[in-house]
Amino acid sequence: MTASPGDSRARVLARIRAAVADAPEAPDVPRAYRVRHGTEDAGALLDLLHENLADYRAHVHRTTPDELPALIALLLAERGARAVVVPPGLPPRWLAATDAERLADDPRLTPYALDGADAVVTGCALAIAETGTIILDGGPGQGRRALTLVPDLHLCVVRAPEQVVASVPEALPRLAPERPLTWISGPSATSDIELDRVEGVHGPRTLDVILVTDGE
Repeated sequence: MTASPGDSRARVLARIRAAVADAPEAPDVPRAYRVRHGTEDAGALLDLLHENLADYRAHVHRTTPDELPALIALLLAERGARAVVVPPGLPPRWLAATDAERLADDPRLTPYALDGADAVVTGCALAIAETGTIILDGGPGQGRRALTLVPDLHLCVVRAPEQVVASVPEALPRLAPERPLTWISGPSATSDIELDRVEGVHGPRTLDVILVTDGE
């Protein structure tokens, strides 16, 4: 009689357990490596994030909380965005100054509706200064992954200094691994064999990052 796949799996696992039953405990590996490579000054970290985002061809802007709605409205107008996707939990005042049509993702927008949107405005979970990376985790104001992959323009708001960390090792403990993490370094881009860069192939062609500080 042929053994079922479940029986075969059980036999393999049983053999593995038997083989490692007398193995010594794994040693406690010291992890004293450096978790950041530069300054702890919040202003310097923000400057580094700005520089690295721009190096990845993101458009970087700085503003204060009071000026944020006007800046978002200006950027949407300059980019010709008439229909804007609004993730659940996005602060309403962020879009208070724009006349663009708001497309709420509740109930979920269809792929056809997303494809017809000009832009999406989101917050983020964290930003990493040393790599110029924005991280989304699907939390309030960010929405599901499709919202930031289909529209051609992504405006992402980063609150500084609380959402800015120096390095990847500093970011990981602040992220929930069970959430749908999206790591963004610049607009979507790819290159062919001749190294000709093409943007917007599998995500937004334009990434605007707004760094919001208290103005001091």
